[in-house]
Amino acid sequence: MHRVIVLYEQEPDADSYAEHAEVCKNVPGSVFRHGKVTGAPMGEPAHAYYAEWEFADSDAFKSATRSEEFMATGKDARKRGFPQPSVEFVELG
Repeated sequence: MHRVIVLYEQEPDADSYAEHAEVCKNVPGSVFRHGKVTGAPMGEPAHAYYAEWEFADSDAFKSATRSEEFMATGKDARKRGFPQPSVEFVELG
């Protein structure tokens, strides 16, 4: 299983992010989830908002991250003026 993890230091505008999430759901072969970070074990959390795409296998991950739909998500986020997130790729064992 593979994931693309997106972490925002500041929470994006809720209404605008709901529209953005619809764009994110178009990425082929993925499940998209997102939500507010609610805490950390010690002190304040480093991030305020979390999003992820989940892919069943490496082929789905590779195909999706090269797709026009995936590229459209970044363009849409920039157009909306969302804060620059940290984006990381994860392979679960």
